[in-house]
Amino acid sequence: MQNKKSKILDDKFMKRVIQIASRHKGQASPDPTVAAIIVKNGKIISEGFHNKHKSPHAESYAIAKAKDKAKGATLYVNLEPCCHWGNTPPCTENIIKSGIKRVVAAMKDPNPLVNGKGFKELLKAGIEVKVGVREKEAKDLNENFIKHISQKLPFVILKIAMSLDGKIATRTKQSKWISHEESQKYVHKLRSENDAVLIGKNTAIIDNPLLTARKVKTQKQPVKVIVDSKLSMPIDRKFINDKSSQTIIATTNLAKKEKIYQFEKKGCKIIIVPRKKNKVNLKKLLFILAKMNITSVLVEGGSQIAGSLIDENLVDKIVFIISPKIIGGKNAIPSIAGNGAKSLKEATKIKNWRVKKSGEDIIIEGCVDKGDKK
Repeated sequence: MQNKKSKILDDKFMKRVIQIASRHKGQASPDPTVAAIIVKNGKIISEGFHNKHKSPHAESYAIAKAKDKAKGATLYVNLEPCCHWGNTPPCTENIIKSGIKRVVAAMKDPNPLVNGKGFKELLKAGIEVKVGVREKEAKDLNENFIKHISQKLPFVILKIAMSLDGKIATRTKQSKWISHEESQKYVHKLRSENDAVLIGKNTAIIDNPLLTARKVKTQKQPVKVIVDSKLSMPIDRKFINDKSSQTIIATTNLAKKEKIYQFEKKGCKIIIVPRKKNKVNLKKLLFILAKMNITSVLVEGGSQIAGSLIDENLVDKIVFIISPKIIGGKNAIPSIAGNGAKSLKEATKIKNWRVKKSGEDIIIEGCVDKGDKK
């Protein structure tokens, strides 16, 4: 039986692993976010993280840094080491060759190609394996990867910046800026962590946003996804002229061929999605994006698309940024439109929520409880 001191040390070192991994969240997508450290005689001798798709994995980086010192050491990693050939060799082979005697992992890899097989290989080689240290934190860290690999859908985060009375714009449609500078930086961090940013046609027309992560240091920009069922927005939008990432426009067969050609000439990828009540079928769109290896989507507006996603139970997580302002007016734009719930019993429930301060704003984050919605 593991003694108390060993448990404390395992918890301490796994906390360090998750801290390192969190700094690089989403950077290696569609691969999971993974970090690893090697510990010998109670001291960290090397650290590694997976920071780019198709690059060596965190375990391999850590082993390469440790060199011969890895022999007899303990490897801490937030996800089960892979045991199959992909873009890189199996991590289990590297671990076995290094002479590491013990592996502590936070969670099993949900990828069917791994899913416990990595642990079995390590155990077969005589390496001690422990699983489940800080498991919840590890799952939260890779919520995007877990949903994508298990459901073939991207993880959907709905971000809304609104006033205290739940408005995202005034009656004259003015919305810049409801939230404060610190919150805007946080939104850019969210963009850098997710594969795509999605907006509707109205946001594209009214706000004319860039949809890039400019206020944080990042090595990749999110793909820009615009939903426009008739392709009626102007072609001079800022996000179209920005070439830091791909622009995808999801439309339907209601779009004119001439307009499609114009957008394609500008470098946009046009996706014709089946219709649902003469609008883009959002669930079909999410499946298409998942096939394009987009594991997560940050939805940034506006109220119509937010309402549709909530109505269809397609949102996994919410991030509401609430600014201490009252806009008022029955004609001001509400944060969420759509059909809404018929009764309070049918209202979307949020679980595991937390509140934090961001400058003058308050941010509420939580997961959508899908158990009560059909």
